[in-house]
Amino acid sequence: MKYTRLLDNTFELSLILKGIDGVLELVGAVLLVALPPSTISSVARFVTEHELSRDSRDWVSRHIVSLAHHLASGTNWFGFAYLLSHGVVKLVLVVALLRHRLWAYPWMMGFIGIFTLYQVYRLGYSFSIGLFVLTLFDLFIIWLTWLEYRKAHGSGAAA
Repeated sequence: MKYTRLLDNTFELSLILKGIDGVLELVGAVLLVALPPSTISSVARFVTEHELSRDSRDWVSRHIVSLAHHLASGTNWFGFAYLLSHGVVKLVLVVALLRHRLWAYPWMMGFIGIFTLYQVYRLGYSFSIGLFVLTLFDLFIIWLTWLEYRKAHGSGAAA
C-alpha cells in the first residue's frame, strides 16, 4: 500500500516537473523571438560572469554561455518552433494525465519516447551530463506512466 502511494506521488511530482518544463519552454520560445540575439548573449554573460570569474570551469555557467552563443547564431526560428510545439504538447498531456484521461497515457509515453530516442542519438555524438540525466529522467517518467496506465486502465478511468 505504501509502495503504491509512493509511486503515485512520484508520478504526480514528475508530471508537475514536466509541466514546469513545458511552461519554461513556452517562455523560452517567446523570448527567443522577442529578444535580439545580442540581448540573449548579454543576459547570459551578465548572469554567469560572477561565477565564471570565480571558477572559469563552472559547468552550468559555461553551458549557459554556450547555449546563448548558439541561439545568437541565427537558429532562432527552429528553436522557437521546437520550444513552442514541445511546450504546448507537454502541457496538454500533463494536464490530461493529472485529470486521469486514459487516452493521454500512451500519448505521453510515445511523445517522451520519441524525444528520448533523439536525446540518445545526441548523446552518441556529443555526450553531456545534463542530457544524460534528462534522458534517465524521461525513461523514469515513461516507466511511471506505464505503471499508472496499467492501474488506470484496469480501474476504468475517464476516457
